Amino acid sequence: MLPIKQKAFAYITYHNQLLVFEHPHAPEAGIQVPAGTIQPGESPEAAVMREAYEETGLTTLKLHRFLGEVKRDMSDFGIAQIHQRYFFHLLCEAEPPATWDHWETDPSDTPSAHLFRFYWVALPFENLIADHGRLLSLL
Repeated sequence: MLPIKQKAFAYITYHNQLLVFEHPHAPEAGIQVPAGTIQPGESPEAAVMREAYEETGLTTLKLHRFLGEVKRDMSDFGIAQIHQRYFFHLLCEAEPPATWDHWETDPSDTPSAHLFRFYWVALPFENLIADHGRLLSLL
């Protein structure tokens, strides 16, 4: 039986746009939304807000609502885990930059910092990797 890792996913919107990012130094990672591992004793709601800030640097985010929970086997990406994913809709309450780079300095999956390149895409959007867009239709 594969171990289960709990993850919090943030669908951050500003008007009818969704925040996505790419890894400039690892294009094979695809287009993603902010997400990360839920720490022991942390609620999914607290985790999504922490991860959204750590990954984006945005300080004007508001938790709008919980969208749902999905389990995903990550074996197709060479990861021997089941991800129990909690999806949330967050609102960006102030006008954000159109695009920016941000270093996540506390990644849970590697010892080194990650550079993320953020930008906004119009909804609906279907090009997210690894089922990151699984619950986008609920926005």
